[in-house]
Amino acid sequence: MSRVDTWVFALTEVSREKVPIVIPVSKPSEGAAGKTGLWRVFKPIINKDKCTKCFMCWLVCPEEAIKEGRDGFPEIDYTYCKGCGVCSDNCPVGAISMVEEEESG
Repeated sequence: MSRVDTWVFALTEVSREKVPIVIPVSKPSEGAAGKTGLWRVFKPIINKDKCTKCFMCWLVCPEEAIKEGRDGFPEIDYTYCKGCGVCSDNCPVGAISMVEEEESG
């Protein structure tokens, strides 16, 4: 079980009244329909020196474009990332910055 799975399990089990907490998490669509990264204007960059691995970014991402990487840090799948900045806005330590997407040509 990954750290993220453990965290979600803990959130669903812990409550003052033992009532499960339901957290909606979207799953990216399969195939070309789910690929949103082609029209992104800004993209998030994670500074691993600042990141505390709290995974708040994963929790708030509307596209489930953030996963736990092999090194235990959050990793962004730019194929599905919209560049909305929700992860950056909600990072408690400011480890995610939004940078302008370079034009591919």
